Amino acid sequence: MTTPDVLRLDSVGFVRQSRAILTDIDLTIRAGERWALIGPNGAGKSTILSLCGAEQHPTHGTVHVLGHQLGRVEIRKLRESIGHVNPRHPLRSPLTIREVVLTGATGTTELMDHRKPAPETLARADELIEMLGLRALASAPWTNLSQGERGRTLIARALLSDPQLLLLDEPSTGLDVAARERLLQTVDRLHRTHPELATVLVTHHLEELPETTTHAVLVTGGRILAAGPVDEVLTTALVTECFDYPIEIAHQDGRWSARGVATTAP
Repeated sequence: MTTPDVLRLDSVGFVRQSRAILTDIDLTIRAGERWALIGPNGAGKSTILSLCGAEQHPTHGTVHVLGHQLGRVEIRKLRESIGHVNPRHPLRSPLTIREVVLTGATGTTELMDHRKPAPETLARADELIEMLGLRALASAPWTNLSQGERGRTLIARALLSDPQLLLLDEPSTGLDVAARERLLQTVDRLHRTHPELATVLVTHHLEELPETTTHAVLVTGGRILAAGPVDEVLTTALVTECFDYPIEIAHQDGRWSARGVATTAP
């Protein structure tokens, strides 16, 4: 039985203010696959993620998300099936962790006063808060949370609608080493408890990849350099080419690392 496509980008180009941001992007992601999207600053990673999240439309080519082509589907309805974790979540008010998780039901930053959550939604929120180790903090205000606690809260929020696709936009941003490791353990646990969930995680750093990562795509200059099984893509040769700098790649005990190779000046 063929695993269904969750995302498919065909010959995608994206132009902003007469400047080509993406060119000839072809990428297919299937249910249960856990992708890492890697590349240098300005490579086009955030733009690709915005297309995957139905936040922007391509200038050229087609994007299918969960079987629907962008431009031919009601975007707001489609986004309800996509979980998006952004560490730069713009919330400024002191909502509690439980309230922040509940905003995942409406896809809004603030609670919608006129929409009282259904009992099953409240139960699901509490289940996710428990799963992510936040029960003792459920009533704590967002403004008092550490960056790591916020990250786990946003994952719970993204999962509230039981999405088929989860997008993680540099989720380790601002975390110290201990908080990063807790977050990665959370993502690994999530992958194991939700085997059909497809995820795309954007990062600059290979050390921030969960052990359960199955595939990777390297992006440079708005083009895909390589995409496929993680062991075939995250090689010293390909990562060196992607970042235009000699980088040695290692994979040990399920985790990836990268270090620059000393060069001798001419």
